[in-house]
Amino acid sequence: MKKINIETWKRREHFKLFSQFEEPFFGVVVNIDCTKAYANAKATSKSFFLYYLYRALKAANSIEEFRYRILNDEVIIHDQASVSTTINRPNGTFGFAYFDYNTDENIFIADAQKAIQVVQSTEGLTPSKPGASEIHFSAIPWVDFTSLSHARSFTFPDSSPKISFGKVTEKEGIKTMAVSIHIHHGLADGYHVGQFVTQFQKLMDEA
Repeated sequence: MKKINIETWKRREHFKLFSQFEEPFFGVVVNIDCTKAYANAKATSKSFFLYYLYRALKAANSIEEFRYRILNDEVIIHDQASVSTTINRPNGTFGFAYFDYNTDENIFIADAQKAIQVVQSTEGLTPSKPGASEIHFSAIPWVDFTSLSHARSFTFPDSSPKISFGKVTEKEGIKTMAVSIHIHHGLADGYHVGQFVTQFQKLMDEA
């Protein structure tokens, strides 16, 4: 993690403008072709959720703007973005699971499974701290949504990107999944969201 010199930063004016907004986040919903990814996950007996979560985090980590955070009114950049994701519990509620990115997919999945087991066997909610490296992930696999909003406290200094995944649907043999991406406009623009979408789709299409 290192601090960005805002006065010499190319995004200085954007940061100063959008940081004044009560709602500095913007978001889009896109459809991702997950035909190959779904087949690959099933063929290798992997959880499809963890399969696409790994690729989403890998894509996000490849884009510097997805690793920017705001801490004490300063901008920092993390070496790696990690995971904070909602996990369903047997009683119908959910908790937050935290685990790190790893370039080894099998290690990432093993760490994720351990974190998920802990959440499913405990109670309570532990939210992220300001400036933390996590990207806030969530899945709504019951709904093929076309838009999505997030519950937010405007007094909480939040700057973590939020990525949500919808229901997998199939038409004429093609499986697609809605993906919502929200990010702080002082830290990133639509161009960077476009980079993420392109890279995520590329990773989902790989064998």
